[in-house]
Amino acid sequence: MDQKIVKGKFLIATPILRDPNFWQTVVLLCEHGPEGSLGLVLNRPTEVEVSTAVNSLPNLAGVGRVFSGGPVQKSAMLILCHGNEPTEGSTILKNIFLAKDLDMMKIPGLLGPEGKIKCFLGYAGWGQGQLETEIKTGAWKLLPANSDLIFIPDPTFLWQEMMHRLGGEWEIYATMPPDPNLN
Repeated sequence: MDQKIVKGKFLIATPILRDPNFWQTVVLLCEHGPEGSLGLVLNRPTEVEVSTAVNSLPNLAGVGRVFSGGPVQKSAMLILCHGNEPTEGSTILKNIFLAKDLDMMKIPGLLGPEGKIKCFLGYAGWGQGQLETEIKTGAWKLLPANSDLIFIPDPTFLWQEMMHRLGGEWEIYATMPPDPNLN
């Protein structure tokens, strides 16, 4: 398994990671460099509709719920887009990018005919060397990301799907309940 840390990978929380912010999460690694890393938790939808949170952009109506992207800057909104990336975007994968600000969402044709977005409040952040250490201790496993799973309509079972994809010793965890104390 390729454990090279680069943006465009999924970070899959292993069962040894007991931090409630990341219990059974799948994080899309959006940035990684010498200064640290930034990711978005893909499987923590909130009850807040995007149209309620961003009433200044009526074209976002019907997008769905806002996601809790992580424990850092929980009031900051990040918008993950699948579409025709403008030069101001932050490319993560082919046609997957972070919008730099809400004004980008006003660019005609930005998302193209099949474009999708996900809105996140907050993000996951790691300082210099922190993510590398967590991976070495077994807290995270890495898998290549793909847009189908990033924009899956119901991410409820995304972590379980990743346990299946990791296979071997990890597959048994796909049946693990969200709270093992209730088992």
